[in-house]
Amino acid sequence: MSADGLAGLDDGRRGWAEEAWRHVTGDRLRELIIGLVDIPSPTGDEGPLAAHIADTLAISGCRTEVQPLDDRQANAWARLEGDGTGPDLMLYAPIDTLTVGEESEDLPWIGPELRDDMRPQATVYDDLVVGLGASNPKGHAACVMMAAEAIGLAGVPLTGDLVAAFGAGGMPTNARPVGVRRNTGQGVGCSFLLEQGVWTDYAVIAKPGWTVSWDEVGLVWFEVTVRGTHTYVGSRHRLPYDNAIARAGEVTRYLEEWFVEYAERHTSGTVAPQGIVSSVHGGWPRTAAVTPASCTLMVDLRIGPDTTPMRAKREFLAAIDTIRGKLPGLDVSAEMAVAIPGTRTDPESWICRSAAAGWAAFEGREHEVIRGNSGATDANILRNRGIPTVRVGMPKVVEAPFGIDFARGMNTVSVRAMEKLTRHLIRTAVDTVTRTRAELEGATA
Repeated sequence: MSADGLAGLDDGRRGWAEEAWRHVTGDRLRELIIGLVDIPSPTGDEGPLAAHIADTLAISGCRTEVQPLDDRQANAWARLEGDGTGPDLMLYAPIDTLTVGEESEDLPWIGPELRDDMRPQATVYDDLVVGLGASNPKGHAACVMMAAEAIGLAGVPLTGDLVAAFGAGGMPTNARPVGVRRNTGQGVGCSFLLEQGVWTDYAVIAKPGWTVSWDEVGLVWFEVTVRGTHTYVGSRHRLPYDNAIARAGEVTRYLEEWFVEYAERHTSGTVAPQGIVSSVHGGWPRTAAVTPASCTLMVDLRIGPDTTPMRAKREFLAAIDTIRGKLPGLDVSAEMAVAIPGTRTDPESWICRSAAAGWAAFEGREHEVIRGNSGATDANILRNRGIPTVRVGMPKVVEAPFGIDFARGMNTVSVRAMEKLTRHLIRTAVDTVTRTRAELEGATA
């Protein structure tokens, strides 16, 4: 099989895709990603970036709208209208960054200092653009913007509507300390988008990973409370002593062992759900003289599409019971704090088959599934609402003039990789929204 990115399309669709591809340039993509990185958009404060996206796409002829969730948080979307005979397709990307880009909120948890890549300011290194969220999510959002802009400029005769949507609150987080609403993350923008009628027959979410994924993990969060005795260091040897912080450390050690066994039991399909203890809170930082009566651990437990949040809750509580049996006198309890189910789209769905055919055309070989995934995205929101959805994105940058750790992987994007993803999105869109609904009736929805 030759690596022809348009292989498999008929002559008409090949011509339309080629015309749209002509509008995709490295210079334009670089301009788009720099514009996105330079506007801070931490979860809860995406309003200015949403306005920028809408203004940018309006210039290219799209009908656009900024959709506020409150006075600081907003989605953006753009629509290219078809003649109404075909299916509607959404190209989707979230726009909020995992961290904030300010010392007051990020340090010391992200490291001893904010590196350049951790700040909302773009720096160009030849093919690479570096800055907060440059790859995930903003590089992917720029590809969605470029795809919609190119299809609009090419004048592709659409049968269905093409919607480019950009969601606030896509990161797995609750409200930051400066927030008023608690529900500013966990897919709140995507959910609001759908509730307000921005709905389509199919969706493609642009998020990292050069493969076509049709299933992914969900997540449940638990608040684990470990209790002990409030006492004074000067009385440790005279009064009953049961340090909740020391007990929490023991609980954490056992949980970390249990997570490994849990992942092995639940690895299936393309997912390998993981778990972590993510934070600990206990005691008064202003004094080291006393122990707290309780210490709280936060746990993120990923769940596969076949594991419901309630099943995960019961498994986790059973693990807590086992730990309690191993640590005599342990007083511990757990409450489920967040629940987002994992999801799956039928791999025989039209959107899966079209996107996978595009991947195969680019690579000159059969589509390769990446397994062992434990990342969750707004695809879960789309699928849980009944929209068949696939995920496709860029691989993490490997070759760079600096080391690539987790943060730099999020914050570094290759313009060449952006071109490839954008062309794939265009191919999938042209293959979908130039057909009639009758043509796709035989495809699994």
